[in-house]
Amino acid sequence: MQQPPDPGISGHAADTVSVSTIAKSDDVGYRGPTACHAAGISYRQLDYWARTALVVPSVRDAAGSGSQRLYSFRDIVVLKVVKRLLDAGVSLQNIRKAIETLRSRGVADLAGITLISDGTTVYECRSPEEVVDLLQGGQGVFGIAISGAFKEIEGTLSHLPAEAATPAEEVPVSADDFAQAGGDELAMRRARRRAG
Repeated sequence: MQQPPDPGISGHAADTVSVSTIAKSDDVGYRGPTACHAAGISYRQLDYWARTALVVPSVRDAAGSGSQRLYSFRDIVVLKVVKRLLDAGVSLQNIRKAIETLRSRGVADLAGITLISDGTTVYECRSPEEVVDLLQGGQGVFGIAISGAFKEIEGTLSHLPAEAATPAEEVPVSADDFAQAGGDELAMRRARRRAG
């Protein structure tokens, strides 16, 4: 991912974006179907992107048959960005380069970035002036304001189930395991029903 020339004016949209504490927390994750719904992608895409390491769940990865991946809020934002770039015709190879750069950013940093692409190259802009400079240079066909994706995903996730981020090996499997973990049979049934 490339950055356009710095116009010399600083400005950060991240200061105006409010990201909820739940969304930023590493203690909460979202299962695959929830992540798919929030990002607007199919489960098949989600699975393929996880297996090819395009977007790997940062809360909990799959650990064998029957285990569940858990995606963080940040992961879901990246999933949405990948989908928008694909929809705009950017190649998966160029998307991989852009996502590698985005992975190194924190949640607040992501909110201040606008991605502009001409279909082949993806440019990172951090201020409105950089966007204008890039467009005046005759480059850029579409843009993705990541702060807009933040707000959209926050709204969607507020109505969807989240899950505590316990490591896969700590998730109780049987009634005996659940009882030893401090839960009763009724709580185990409720947890299974919520898990789907």
